[in-house]
Amino acid sequence: MKTKIAENIKFYRKQMGLTQEQLAEYLHGKKSLICNYETGYSTPDIYTLCRLATIFDITLDELVEYEKE
Repeated sequence: MKTKIAENIKFYRKQMGLTQEQLAEYLHGKKSLICNYETGYSTPDIYTLCRLATIFDITLDELVEYEKE
C-alpha cells in the first residue's frame, strides 16, 4: 500500500496558508515534526492524523489517500 500522506499534509497546509511552524503550534509540536511528515521521513500516528484532518477540515480518507500497488 502506498499512501500520499506526506504530499497531502504539505498540500493542505499550503492551501490554508499555514507555515510549518504554525501547523506545528496547532499540534503542540516543533517545526521539524511537520518537516519530517512532509518529507516522508516519519509518518504521523493515528491520533495526529485525526487532528490534522480536523485542522484541514477534511476526512481522514482524504488525508491518507492510499493506492493499492
